Amino acid sequence: MKIIIAAGTGFLGKNLETYFTDKGHNIYVLTRNPQRKNELYWDAKTLGEWSKALENADILINLAGKSVDCRYTDKNKQEIYDSRINSTKILQKAVDQCINKPKVWLNASSATIYIHSETHLNTEENGIIGDDFSMNICKSWEKEFFKEKTENVRKVALRTSIVLGNNDGAFPKLKMVTRLGLGGKQGRGNQMVSWIHIDDFCRAVEFIINDESMSGSVNITAPNPLSNELFMKKLRYKMKTPFGLNAPVWQLEFASLFLKTETELLLKSRNVYPEKLLENGFSFSYPNIERVFRNLAY
Repeated sequence: MKIIIAAGTGFLGKNLETYFTDKGHNIYVLTRNPQRKNELYWDAKTLGEWSKALENADILINLAGKSVDCRYTDKNKQEIYDSRINSTKILQKAVDQCINKPKVWLNASSATIYIHSETHLNTEENGIIGDDFSMNICKSWEKEFFKEKTENVRKVALRTSIVLGNNDGAFPKLKMVTRLGLGGKQGRGNQMVSWIHIDDFCRAVEFIINDESMSGSVNITAPNPLSNELFMKKLRYKMKTPFGLNAPVWQLEFASLFLKTETELLLKSRNVYPEKLLENGFSFSYPNIERVFRNLAY
């Protein structure tokens, strides 16, 4: 297949490129800083030579969006919003221009679209979507994506939870914190952590591509979320770290100022279940956190 990955130089994009390249597919990456032959320049907001690559493509995967790992200043909020909406909008224009359009278009979204929930398990069917900055970003993002029905192009929004892998993302930082003896619970520790192993993330993307019945929004997360307190306890056990200092909310608020991030990333309870994937027959290689830690926590 010919696969286009927009904004494909980050953690998820690199792993998807490796995964599909190993299976013999041709990957083209849209990036602001092209370095290799298969990378094409784009600015994520205007048409250019890159748009020609979409002609006769089988798959388009859009991962564009400014990282939310920042302070939510007015400037950063606007950039978070614009980076998601503008990239989706310009890709729609490029797809519309194609004579032979991509058959499947997967657009990034986030499991953060659901409310803070410690008890309610959010599926695609019964998930509760609320009203704050992060949830509204996700709602606007998906609204822009699904606004236009494109004939013969199947669209899927990937509501992805925290992706765990060793070559980037959140997990190397969690391991470092745990080694330093700081791997206790964050806040009250009751917030639920929804997660997925990077290998299962790539396999889920492939599964959705191959299953023509799947469209709309899909939760990309393992079926067994667990509390932050239990998550950190199991990580400490696997890493043979006997203790981990807890971080109360006030301490996290203080630290977040220096780290230029937001406590929401640690304290929001993401309690999400992959109903569509399971109903369509997807089988997780890493369905529980113990198996993930056996594979990654060394």
